[in-house]
Order: sequence, then structure tokens, then C-alpha cells
Amino acid sequence: GEKDFFAKVFYKMIKQQEEEKARLAYIEVAESLSQKRKQVAGQLDKAVSGELPALKLAQAVFKTEIKKRPETEWNALGIDDVSFLVSTNKGQPLAPIHKVASGGELTRFMLALKVNLAGVNSVETLIFDEIDTGVSGATASRVGDRLAQLAQGNQVLVITHSPQVAGYGKSHLKVQKQETENHTITTVQVLNKTERLEEIARLLSGEVITQKSKEAAAELLKNN
Repeated sequence: GEKDFFAKVFYKMIKQQEEEKARLAYIEVAESLSQKRKQVAGQLDKAVSGELPALKLAQAVFKTEIKKRPETEWNALGIDDVSFLVSTNKGQPLAPIHKVASGGELTRFMLALKVNLAGVNSVETLIFDEIDTGVSGATASRVGDRLAQLAQGNQVLVITHSPQVAGYGKSHLKVQKQETENHTITTVQVLNKTERLEEIARLLSGEVITQKSKEAAAELLKNN
């Protein structure tokens, strides 16, 4: 009776002391991590912002927001709630990136992020869709160049209609839809060097491929 009661009280006290010790150790490490996050957040914002004009997001603003979570939401990743905020138009207030960026804008923000975080993330394959929406010429070429840089350490799959972007790829797959009387068939064809030149020439000039478009395609492919 009494002996068991005091044993339980003693055990409870020891357990509470251990829990408090673990809590304080967690807070110390988490606070240190939080400070480091705040230090590098400004560097990341500056680096990402430097990429945006070339990706036709010259009026965009990018900011990393770090807020402290309620204690009930602390976890193995720390005490911070980290959000990426953006404004895509001049004078527009900052808001979470997924709420204000369109599909094309979102992929370009992601590209700017991934280029600056290359080697940090463990993701091996990255897929970009609509990244060339609303861009062409020199801007599309810059997008292609950044994708090629990213592909040095990751597998990058890009769905594109831009000849400038396609020209940077190491391989080229042509996706086509064919409609029959009863259904639609999607085919994927791996292009050889000649077929690839023809396809990029078609992207440049439309269905009628000209000699000039072939020459332009060859220029885009000169490094592949």
C-alpha cells in the first residue's frame, strides 16, 4: 500500500524531470535551428529574386516567412512554420505562393528555388509543366539554361512547346494524341538526332518545315 504509493509518486517525479530535461534540450536545439533558418532566409530571398527577372517575373517579389508554431504543433522539424510568400504584380500584397501564382508562374518560382538549392534536396527527379507559358526568345533560352544547370545533379523532365527550352535537353520524347472512331490513343516516341531536328524545326515554323527553321533548329541543338 503505502510503499507502492510512494514508489509511484517517486517514479512520476523522475519521469516529469526527464520530460522537462528533454523539453529544454529540444527547445535549445530548435531555437538554434530557428536562428539559422532566419539567417539563411534573407540569402535565399536575395538569390531567388535575382533569378526572377530572367524568368519573366521582373515585377515579382519573393519572401521567406518564418513564424513560431504553437507548442502543441512542435515536431521533429522544429518550432518553425516556414512559408514562401510571393507577389506577382506590382503593388500586390504578399501571399502564400500556392494561392497567388498561376501554373506557369509557380513552375518558374520552383525553378528559381531549385537552382539555388541544387545539391541540398534529396529529390532525384523533377518534373516541370507549363514552365514556358508566356515566355519566348531570350527568356525561354534562359529558362532552358537554368533547367540544364539543374539537370547536372538531378533528372529533369520538362513538358514544353518551346523550341528554345527543348533544345537544351539531352534527349527528346515526342508525345502525340491520335483520335480513332471509338477512343483516343497517346503515343510517346523517343527521337533520334535527325527526328529531333525536324521536331524542333516544326516547333519554330509550324507544320510546314522550312530550310531556315531547320538551320535555326540546328543552332539550338549545336551543344547536343
